[in-house]
Amino acid sequence: MTDAGRARPGHVLRVMSYNLRDFLDDRHAAARVVRAVDPDVLCLQEVPRRLTTEVRLPPFARECGLLWSRRRRGSGGTAVLTAPRVRVHAATTTRLPVRFPDRTRGYAALDLSLPGSPPLTVVSVHLSLRADERERHTRRLLADLSVDAAGGRGSRLVVAGDLNEGPGGRARDLLTGSLRILSPDEPTFPARAPDQRLDLVLGSPGLRVRPADRVPLAEADLVAASDHRPVWVDLDVRSV
Repeated sequence: MTDAGRARPGHVLRVMSYNLRDFLDDRHAAARVVRAVDPDVLCLQEVPRRLTTEVRLPPFARECGLLWSRRRRGSGGTAVLTAPRVRVHAATTTRLPVRFPDRTRGYAALDLSLPGSPPLTVVSVHLSLRADERERHTRRLLADLSVDAAGGRGSRLVVAGDLNEGPGGRARDLLTGSLRILSPDEPTFPARAPDQRLDLVLGSPGLRVRPADRVPLAEADLVAASDHRPVWVDLDVRSV
């Protein structure tokens, strides 16, 4: 944990979401971005798929100072990394069906907690480029997580990821019908000159959000690391 992380109260959980484009860009620049943000939970999309995940993701996690639960199979290119202080209680992965030969989609979920705080569920999701599939994926996700108008999972659920969709999209409307957007209203794509807000952190209505700290990030690293920019949010997880 960096000095910024040590400055956060022990009951504050920083959740970050980042699409890393299969590490086709500068993996070390991406790690520098992650270390600067210093998340407790890092939701990744487009991590290297299939067997290459086992080889390429662990070194990246170590470079970020984070841990990986090693749940790869059926994740559709998603993963959740955690800081050492985070306790992981359970991990699941789910593949979301897509039209051949499109790239796989899915979500990875962890039930986790901070010391002295009740558990919550954090999900990293990557939706399809096709609107009809995004809607089906979102309905499946909400059903799997038992999300209702109250936000599901005992009102302690966070969903973060690349929705491939902006305001007014059907998948986004489904998500925001049960969850509220927690991350700042800032565009994330493309990284070089962002004008689309594709990446979000959403959560159950009862979750308490702390004012986000401004983290100075090197512009050169943001552009070199990925075609997306990251988003993050600080949550007070002591109780709802």
